[in-house]
Amino acid sequence: MAPPLLNLDGIRLTFGGTPLLDGAALSASAGEKIALVGRNGSGKSTLLKIAAGMIEPQDGEVFRQPSATVRYLPQMPDMDGFADVRAYVEAGLGPADDPHRATYLMEHLGLTGEERPNDLSGGEARRAALARVMAPEPDILLLDEPTNHLDLSVIEWLEEELARTSSAVILISHDRRFLERVTRATVWLDRGQTRRLDKGFAHFEEWRDQVLEEEERDQHKLGRQIVREEHWLRYGVTARRKRNMRRLGELQTMRQRFRSHRGAEGTATMVASDAAESGKLVIEARNIDKSFGDLTVVKGFSTRIQRGDRVGLVGPNGAGKTTLLKMLTGELAPDAGTVRLGVNLEIATLDQKREAVDPQETLAHYLTDGRGENLVVNGEQRHVVSYMKDFLFKPEQARTPVRELSGGERARLLLARVLARPANLLVLDEPTNDLDMETLELLQELVAGFAGTVILVSHDRDFLDRTVTSVIAPDGGGRWIEYAGGYSDMLAQRGGSRLADRKARSKTEASEVGSKAEPAAPKGPAKKLSFKQKFALDLLPKKIEAVTASISRLENNIADPSFYERDPASFQKTIAALDKERTTLAALEEEWLELEMLREEMEG
Repeated sequence: MAPPLLNLDGIRLTFGGTPLLDGAALSASAGEKIALVGRNGSGKSTLLKIAAGMIEPQDGEVFRQPSATVRYLPQMPDMDGFADVRAYVEAGLGPADDPHRATYLMEHLGLTGEERPNDLSGGEARRAALARVMAPEPDILLLDEPTNHLDLSVIEWLEEELARTSSAVILISHDRRFLERVTRATVWLDRGQTRRLDKGFAHFEEWRDQVLEEEERDQHKLGRQIVREEHWLRYGVTARRKRNMRRLGELQTMRQRFRSHRGAEGTATMVASDAAESGKLVIEARNIDKSFGDLTVVKGFSTRIQRGDRVGLVGPNGAGKTTLLKMLTGELAPDAGTVRLGVNLEIATLDQKREAVDPQETLAHYLTDGRGENLVVNGEQRHVVSYMKDFLFKPEQARTPVRELSGGERARLLLARVLARPANLLVLDEPTNDLDMETLELLQELVAGFAGTVILVSHDRDFLDRTVTSVIAPDGGGRWIEYAGGYSDMLAQRGGSRLADRKARSKTEASEVGSKAEPAAPKGPAKKLSFKQKFALDLLPKKIEAVTASISRLENNIADPSFYERDPASFQKTIAALDKERTTLAALEEEWLELEMLREEMEG
């Protein structure tokens, strides 16, 4: 293996209380592509800044090859003092670097270089910062959430660019598919320490579950051993004659290990507050248009969204996703056409700008709107501290000002406020930004299992595939088309993925041919269900019950002998919907049966 360009070892850092980093390690050799993953607030960004030389650790060794160049992409780029984007990007070049590289990157990132920093959107600022750090083709590239605020076409281009760069890349991202396609190794930062897996992120979750299960098993064994040793000291014949000081010392050491063990971080609990059931028809749009001057954003778009649908809106930044979303929810009137909203709608909205929050406001005051110490969630009164714990906030944070939260904590706080409001229609604009993997998993399960209707805007392809039942995408000239299924289904219906998507996938497959050619070592049987399997096993009966009720309603409608005569078109749609629901029910029952058999086999 090539000598490392960067090596961090035994890194320790604390800001008082529990250490943020406690013996963490991180290394990268030329050309390595490494995912740095962990909970929000676990210290990932701090470790990346230590690697970049921006923060000094309190203890540990930091080594960088003296000749190696390092570039760091921050979450919030600072562009003060630059007249335009070109000046900002070219300031990152060294004396021997090619200035044409900066132009090439700006063009592919949709920038002219003449944009003024103060006029940039969040996505444009992120693209300018990417061009700045990538232009010198550094030896070490450190990227903190590079896909935030980027549209899908730019994310796919970035995947291809990073796959072929010779730089060592260490990146933090919440975008699963991006990590799966770019990375070849994974470093997990957990409770101040790091573990390394020499495989890409696609293998991370299974490995993480195994590590946590082994840790739980070892801690249980240690507890049993302590009990045996204490019994020996109290009742053993030898112990009554004279104390074995060595054995007593070992027991004290074991007790200290047991007490000081930091268990795995808690899991967020996300439950949306249910409102009364909406009408069957939620939104009906007929031939709606919207233009701004000479720019046509929406032209002749029609759709029917019914209760239980989960609709995703995708497209490049500036395509008009937010405009279309506002028209569908009645916030913005169309220039032509009509939008009809169903009856009894209760809408909860998480907008892209995350609504204005006073940075001086405390978490408790924000969640309760300043109405004391309690709030009502799902019809039950909850103390604000208890509700905060569901979203992984500590009790002492109740009086913490919002300004002190990390990006991930702020995202969780806003979700907590939105989900506390009774709703049967969730409108989520970029809900995945800044969420850690575990919280993102729970948000996926919440959206997929929500009894009402969901409309969401997202650039996260994996999130779309796991949650939505249809995708609305632009087709040029203000035209929008609705496709059944998730993002991958949309690509298939369009005749295949984008060129960059195909290239990135082919590079991924080519790089893994060698590892796939060797037969994998047989795995031993799992000891228990993974977290995701347990969650699915709990959720599936509810889904089956809901689909069964839907089938019953559809069958009752068809049983009406006058239905066909009154409305033949609706009759045919009902037949098609019934077939679809029966197919869904069969798939859910098969999935439940497989999981139930697996559970019985493991417990047996």
